[in-house]
Amino acid sequence: MSWLLGLGLLFLLIFAGVPIAVAMGLVGLIGTASILGIEPALFLIGGVYFDSGRNYTLSVVPLFILMGNLIIMSGIATELYASAHAWMRHKRGGLAMATIVAAGGFASVCGSSLATTATLAKISLPEMRKYGYSNRLAGASVAAGGTLGILIPPSVILILYGIMTQEHIGKLFLAGLVPGLLGVFFYLGAVRFSLIISDETLEAQDKLPLRDRIRSLRGVFLTLLLFLFVLGGIYLNVFTATEAAGMGAAGAFIITALRGKLAMNDTLRMLFDTAKTTAVMFLILFGAMAFLNFVNLSGLTTDLRNFVSAIGASPYAVIIAILLIYLVLGCLLESLSMILLTVPIFYPLVTAMGFDGIWFGIVVVVATELSFITPPVGMNIFVLRATAPDVPLSSVYRGILPFVGADIVRLTLIVAIPGLVSLFGLLY
Repeated sequence: MSWLLGLGLLFLLIFAGVPIAVAMGLVGLIGTASILGIEPALFLIGGVYFDSGRNYTLSVVPLFILMGNLIIMSGIATELYASAHAWMRHKRGGLAMATIVAAGGFASVCGSSLATTATLAKISLPEMRKYGYSNRLAGASVAAGGTLGILIPPSVILILYGIMTQEHIGKLFLAGLVPGLLGVFFYLGAVRFSLIISDETLEAQDKLPLRDRIRSLRGVFLTLLLFLFVLGGIYLNVFTATEAAGMGAAGAFIITALRGKLAMNDTLRMLFDTAKTTAVMFLILFGAMAFLNFVNLSGLTTDLRNFVSAIGASPYAVIIAILLIYLVLGCLLESLSMILLTVPIFYPLVTAMGFDGIWFGIVVVVATELSFITPPVGMNIFVLRATAPDVPLSSVYRGILPFVGADIVRLTLIVAIPGLVSLFGLLY
């Protein structure tokens, strides 16, 4: 039962303010030392950091981060929003809907929830306010739309899940397509529901002629081309996920250069941000791997299996219990930390019960999306607040509830109908 003390120490360190990368690495070292002794533990943990740092597969992370940062520099998000606005402006709540659609499009070439939120907050929030949208609906639409960046490929979270579990990253990307599109449609429904239950009187704008709406798509052509190039290359086995990341980063560089956005100072700042984000993710990932060594040695997975067998719980009852744990943790931890902390524990248990690892990865990511918009953490809401300080947090938290409900419905569907995840995966 040494794992119980280890988990207790880990959460104690996290809530004491110790960075989670340090906390997981430290608990991994102490726990491993308590089982094997200090010298073998130091050798094992040192090998984790050294060997992981030289792992070729991990190069996919900075390359996709670089691709996303280049896309942000290129200004494509503005054109995505303009195109979505052109097609949806005549609907009641059309600007909020355009924000959701633009978020889905931007996520397909960015892969970062926080970057999607920050970018759209600068573009769509002033436009919605201009036409009388409340802080509640406008802020919630931006914060919720940003969560799509964690699932719609290329997703950095899915990449890290694939690295930790040895699941095929390309199949994970394909498996995320349908749930990601469902997220867009359900969020559009959440906007309409928000308008129904609120007293907002928003006037729809004039409908643009079809010719003008089609013309607006010119701005998103390169985005669509880059998305199809990266995902199509993986799907057709033209290149691996790591090679796709390199090709995607090169394509994003060309797009940004063609748009004349590669100013020296901005480019250096972007490269520094890419390196900093990569370093933070790697430190957390390596800490999780050190913690995973302790989890394996302590027999936690075996104890969990024995416990499930002893109480006679059905496999789906276990899945529901895991999802409830994620919903609780989502109120306390941010998504990356939550996934890297829990996947080493739950993945072996779930796959041992016969569930598909790809399916479980999508379930975990959708459940984790809630952590971006649930109080008291809600990282997307804090990013929105940092970008627009005059937006009250209380208003956004009230407005976010329909979107949380939409995510719960989507999660229920994915659990009940696993084929939604494997729809594209079967074609791989």
